Amino acid sequence: MTSLDREAAWQHLCEWTQTDSLRRHARAVEIAMRAAAVHYGSGDAGEIEKWGIAGMLHDADYEAWPEDHPNRIVDWLQQRGEHDIAYAISAHYTKWGKEYNNLLDKALLACDELTGLIMACCLLRPDGVASLKPKSVKKKLKDKRFAAGVDRMEVSAGVEMLDTEIGDHIQFLIDALQPHAEELGLLGSSAASA
Repeated sequence: MTSLDREAAWQHLCEWTQTDSLRRHARAVEIAMRAAAVHYGSGDAGEIEKWGIAGMLHDADYEAWPEDHPNRIVDWLQQRGEHDIAYAISAHYTKWGKEYNNLLDKALLACDELTGLIMACCLLRPDGVASLKPKSVKKKLKDKRFAAGVDRMEVSAGVEMLDTEIGDHIQFLIDALQPHAEELGLLGSSAASA
């Protein structure tokens, strides 16, 4: 359960994050995490809200303070008593050396980088996410030049922590993002040129 209102969290994200691309990533990871709360967690309303806000705010301080990320958003959340969300965000990169204590922590790691890769895949396809298959995403995952900023080791670590198969997790994320394709700009290259 979280006492942080979703709209207040979004407003805070927008104060710290000016670029549309990073806001879209935040929204996509929020969507993925809400779906993950149902798929991997208990699926109760409080958990869905908590996981969604963790996904939304995980990179909230990255644009303004990249050298201090994620300390500022973690502090902001802790001041509001949102300790579970703050901890999950503090652990969403394995190289930070945190333990993964629960499914929220693991799911945020598993959804973040892979959601970014899926979004990049959609930009190349004429119909975006509509017909995207795990096989195509896995092929791009092997090509380290494609979406080079996506840390492949983080993708592997997250999937392993959730004890799932990469193809199944990719399909889960595609299914979560498809209903939001227009909002997230995932309609594909043909829509962009229209």
